[in-house]
Amino acid sequence: MCFSANASFGAGIVLAAIGVASIKKTQQTSQFYFATIPLIFSIQQFAEGFVWISLTNSDFEYLRQPSTYIYLYFAQVVWPIWVPFSIMKLEHFKKKQRLHILFLVIGCLIAFYLGFCMISYPVQSKIIGYHIAYTQDFPLSFQGSGEILYGLATIIPPFLSNVKRMWILGISIMASYILTIFFYEEYIISVWCFFASIISIAVFFILESIKNKTEGWNGYLNPQVQITQH
Repeated sequence: MCFSANASFGAGIVLAAIGVASIKKTQQTSQFYFATIPLIFSIQQFAEGFVWISLTNSDFEYLRQPSTYIYLYFAQVVWPIWVPFSIMKLEHFKKKQRLHILFLVIGCLIAFYLGFCMISYPVQSKIIGYHIAYTQDFPLSFQGSGEILYGLATIIPPFLSNVKRMWILGISIMASYILTIFFYEEYIISVWCFFASIISIAVFFILESIKNKTEGWNGYLNPQVQITQH
């Protein structure tokens, strides 16, 4: 979260509640991965809350490195894999599944690269204005293409899904990503993850639409016929 420790912890609590509610909406194991998105964002927001505390209170400075790495691990390693994977698990059409696998592979490649850089190069977090800036001394030669691959893995899969309302999630993620690049470039990791965590509320409503569609379809296949005796 890009404002304060209280805001991060508050968002973490709200997202945890939404995550639990989303998981309760699941009817199949394949839906579970998608339903956990708000819950994972919750953990990430709690991690950044501890980053805030470590940066504003010298007594908790020992928390800075572990909380920074935990936050970046979710932002740069988990999401480019989890987003295409969880959406792929919802897909029932084999041709579409193969297409999702392509973006999952892209996500795995960028996640592996970012994870390697994270443990191979210096990583720092600091407060600039009202935001947390994560400084990563990664090779500049791959920075531009890395952002493109990350965007492909996290933005395109929702548009490929046949699930009702999933396109809304795709548009929201894409819009927040573009706005963050243009207006918060120095804080892109923190600010975009904040926007994306709020957007993940849509996960609950998408699962609700899946549930309603499934119940409606089952009712169509197995209508209950009431016979009234006169």
